[in-house]
Amino acid sequence: MRRDRDRGQVALEYIGFIPILLFVALCGIQLGWVGYVHQQAETAARTAARVEARNPGAGSAAGTAAISSGLDATVDVVSSSDAVTAKVSIPIRSIVPGFSIDPATATAVMPNDDPEG
Repeated sequence: MRRDRDRGQVALEYIGFIPILLFVALCGIQLGWVGYVHQQAETAARTAARVEARNPGAGSAAGTAAISSGLDATVDVVSSSDAVTAKVSIPIRSIVPGFSIDPATATAVMPNDDPEG
């Protein structure tokens, strides 16, 4: 007879726990996405600085082309007589409701190989 009073309890506990599991899963996916976007920003900065050092004027386009096309990257390249600095910023979209994430930024500096630089 005691068993009849507990009928359905497990189903209610499961339904109550599902939102927590979904939230944890979304946080894990978001963490992976943040790491991926930061890696892409570093790749874009290194590529932009390297290409700009060897071929002036082509660094920004090379940095943008070096990463996934779905990312809205901003690539700024500054050259001086002895070094090239590339700064990249990529906004990170949040898939977890209520979270605001700062954009991924990266900076790379390469020696200027341009003989006229």
